[in-house]
Amino acid sequence: MPKTIAVFGAGSGLGQAIAHRYAREGYDVVLVGRRREPLEHIASDLRAAGAIAHAIDADLSRIDAIPQLAARVRAAAGNVEVLYYAPTSDSGFATAVNLTPEKAAEFMPLGYYALVALVREFLPHMLEQGDGAILTAQGASTTHGLPYMTGPGPSQAAQRNYLQSLHAEVGGRGVYVGSLYVGAAIEKSAFHVELERKKAAGEPVWEMAVVSPDYLAEQLWTMHRSREQAEASYP
Repeated sequence: MPKTIAVFGAGSGLGQAIAHRYAREGYDVVLVGRRREPLEHIASDLRAAGAIAHAIDADLSRIDAIPQLAARVRAAAGNVEVLYYAPTSDSGFATAVNLTPEKAAEFMPLGYYALVALVREFLPHMLEQGDGAILTAQGASTTHGLPYMTGPGPSQAAQRNYLQSLHAEVGGRGVYVGSLYVGAAIEKSAFHVELERKKAAGEPVWEMAVVSPDYLAEQLWTMHRSREQAEASYP
């Protein structure tokens, strides 16, 4: 019987690559994101490759609507064996010296609360089956603060702490919790597109490595398959 992966934050970069990587392993795919059109485009490509794919548009920052979203996912594809979570925020970055409590709070729903809510929805089935995976990929500011790039980092650091605790609690019960932290611009991502735009316009930008989303998707799949490490970083 086919397994299902739900990709929460199915953008043009790593989310799309994760969807295709798991589809090649025979997984049905549920794509969740804010905008319907790009989701349908990714779903169409997956179907053309022979996969079963569903597109569900939803605002993950609406924590009160997570139970309804989970019901939509289950109605489309049944129970989920793999949950991948990596949505991006429109709030951008902030400088530490100018960060306010109000601005910091903007990052918490996507950075932390939504994942907790989704895990509460889908983890019970994984534990009942004695098998499953909860996967994330976040930026390097999750593991250490970077100048002029605060905001998402603290909320995702809370996410990391939560996932470390979750790994310790459920790893011995068949559920793998794996996190990948990326200190590079991911090709085709919104961040990479904006970086290239600024370079072309002659605006000052940080010099950083660029990585293929397919490479990172392969790394996360390998982590899931081997279950030997709960965290990895690139580069």
